[in-house]
Amino acid sequence: MSVVIRSTGSYIPERRIPNEELASMVDTTDEWIRSHTGIGARHVAADGMQTSDLAAEAARSALKKAGVDAKELDFIVVATATPDYLGFPSAACIVQDKIGAFGCAAFDVTAGCTGFIYALDIASSMLEAKKGRHALVIGAETLTRVTDWTDRSTCVLFGDGAGAAVLSRIDESGRGVLKTMLGAEGASHKDLVLVQAPRTKTFERSEATVPKIYMDGKNVYNFAVKSITVLMQRIMHESAYHLDDFAWIVPHQANARIVQAAAKRVGVPEERFFMNIEEYANTSAASIPIALDEMSQKGLLKRGELIMLIGFGAGLTYGATVVRW
Repeated sequence: MSVVIRSTGSYIPERRIPNEELASMVDTTDEWIRSHTGIGARHVAADGMQTSDLAAEAARSALKKAGVDAKELDFIVVATATPDYLGFPSAACIVQDKIGAFGCAAFDVTAGCTGFIYALDIASSMLEAKKGRHALVIGAETLTRVTDWTDRSTCVLFGDGAGAAVLSRIDESGRGVLKTMLGAEGASHKDLVLVQAPRTKTFERSEATVPKIYMDGKNVYNFAVKSITVLMQRIMHESAYHLDDFAWIVPHQANARIVQAAAKRVGVPEERFFMNIEEYANTSAASIPIALDEMSQKGLLKRGELIMLIGFGAGLTYGATVVRW
């Protein structure tokens, strides 16, 4: 038996904020943003659109491609740092209602930008252990709602979006989710946090106080480069795989410079890392499934090929998954 990624889907908000527009709000330039991050634009959810709305759209797309009815789902796992409500109810329960997946288990995972990797492992393990048929795994974020638009060091980084994958348990061995490694460095939790503070400038928001992102950029950069490098080395050490076996490495889309530095350390050509950060910026837990859906639409994912998914983010958390497509 195997648990395979049967289909993918994504939803990107229509409103696009290029670097030039952002430069009119804060002291920065297109050249500075591109040279430091590789980002050229980000997409912003429409006023009144919640994280669950983005997630539901991505879910519907993935379910349609898979030919799976929402009522057939056994589990819905949503990875997000920006749910509709603080604490409860979960975004997953709201998505369940919106897509008509009546009665199945639904819950959220909070693991920052590594969230989709965590959620993928949880859902695939539950399908195997409980002998379920189908699970829906979603990464969805509205990070622009918690971005401090006066902070040049962070406001250039984030965007909104959602990506989804339908997992199915099939009577076939050697395919699907083959190996996952998860970890965290909780001692560094203060390096990337959401803190309550007044906001002075927003995109179509009027709250007096909202959480905002604080990040120690240097520490997070160093952690991310180390995480990618160590995860790839550990997978090679603990398995029979070699780097040349992988058709693609799909990292969390945080900063192009992080990927470039990690690629150089492990000796893998940058072209083997799929990157779309230029258009979408950092969409946290949504970035890997959005990338997978774009790759699928472009015909880059071939049946039987090995790919590696790598995430790192708030917590600080990290994780990698090996998938045979």
